[in-house]
Amino acid sequence: MTSVSRRYLSQQPTGGRSSGPADDAGRAPVVLMVSGGADSTALLVLAATSTLDIEDGRGQARIARERLHVLHINHQLRGIDAQEDEEFVKSLAARFGIPCTIRRVDVAALAAERQRQQAGASANGANNVENVGREVRYQAAAQLANELSQQFGTPRSAARIVTAHTANDRAETFFMNAIRGTGPAGLSSIPRRRNRIVRPLLGMTHAQLCELLRMRGIVWREDATNADTRYLRAFVRHEVMPVVERKNPRVVSSLSTTCDILSDEDSYLTSVSSRTLRDLTRRTSEGVLALDAARLAACDIAIARRVVRQALLQVCPAARLEARHIESVLRLVAAGSGSVSTPLGVDARVEYGMLFLRARGADPQAFQGWLDVPGALGLGGGRHLEASLSPVAPGSDPVAVARTHGAEWAGQSVLLDAEAAGVDPSLGGRLWVDAPQVADVICPLGMHGQSKKLSDLLNEAKIPAADRQGVRVVRADASGPVLWVVGVRVDERARVTPSTRTLLELSVRSDASTPGGTR
Repeated sequence: MTSVSRRYLSQQPTGGRSSGPADDAGRAPVVLMVSGGADSTALLVLAATSTLDIEDGRGQARIARERLHVLHINHQLRGIDAQEDEEFVKSLAARFGIPCTIRRVDVAALAAERQRQQAGASANGANNVENVGREVRYQAAAQLANELSQQFGTPRSAARIVTAHTANDRAETFFMNAIRGTGPAGLSSIPRRRNRIVRPLLGMTHAQLCELLRMRGIVWREDATNADTRYLRAFVRHEVMPVVERKNPRVVSSLSTTCDILSDEDSYLTSVSSRTLRDLTRRTSEGVLALDAARLAACDIAIARRVVRQALLQVCPAARLEARHIESVLRLVAAGSGSVSTPLGVDARVEYGMLFLRARGADPQAFQGWLDVPGALGLGGGRHLEASLSPVAPGSDPVAVARTHGAEWAGQSVLLDAEAAGVDPSLGGRLWVDAPQVADVICPLGMHGQSKKLSDLLNEAKIPAADRQGVRVVRADASGPVLWVVGVRVDERARVTPSTRTLLELSVRSDASTPGGTR
């Protein structure tokens, strides 16, 4: 189903009276992003005097004046010209009776600081300024939309941020992304809607909007930097598009149709890859993600690329990804081992059959503290460790109970002999929880009392060295013997035996879990 078909179906009546969400959509704020150029000036005029489809379920319709709010960002890049743009937008908004918010941001300084932080990752300073300016605009628009939603008493999701992108912008972005080397998501160019951001002018050209303003006797501002071909968009607009249009004068229209098709297909493949990413995820914490590398390698390459892209963005949401970054990670997966550092703030490593993606500087989650018995101890990341005591039921086999319990909980909950663990069955006690230490030794359950270095046990469990500070170890006391390497192995000396009278249950649970005792 094409975008046009979906929009048509979404506008058809479904019967019955409008529900609460529909009412919210009709009252929610609409933030107009206006720079003062021809396209955004036309957007303001059309929003105030005509109809627009802002994807709020009403189709092409007038927008209530009280919903409208203009946002102008002064990037402080062009001196007096930028100040005059600001005054022009304020005057135009006042002419139509629309509130106007001005935000001033030193974009050049922000771009220079980012380039220093990235150690020269972006060689083109002009395009770096362009990227930072875009991020600043959308951040400011999101903040204003949230503030207005609170004032209006409507959900944030019902607000709309409206930009003046045209069919020309869409065609230019297609070529810009092709030059950068992005994949299908980039070639689908500018979407008609992304969450709260909508672009109702994508079906119109820049020339059509200029003609509309001339017919109404409305002037607009010209930004001199639009002619500066150091900026990629200006280069495409003035150097690439004229050449292409000589071959096909209707290239803007044909590319718009192509982008709609690519956008629909990209949405479908994104949903498939999202499900695949969930299926392949084996471990996750703040700044760290581990995927099943073998199963990822077996995926169709079209899905594998998208899975890696989504995984990288999950670890580092601010990353600006290019195809070469994705391919470098996939080469590791195909090789089955190795590591690569990207300029995105993410380190990728394949070992023990897993792909580990780690944001640089991610907290290794070193931890220590006392666990009361009975009681609970927060581990961070929405998890906690619980301890409880229960007597062995008369006539039952405590060894069989412990074995069944361990199998049921797959290592996330274990039963130990309370007295062997140093816990008084009648008074309780406390245990020490921390990270693995260099000299730690364990007598793994099932090895009949033979000792093993804890580092060797973690090697056998295929836990990467970089993740071992995130492993939790339960001890009898701060300097006592290891009782349980959480999720890995119980110590033989604390095992349940036929003579066990009191069971000590240790369990790792998420905040969403239901606490409980022995099962």
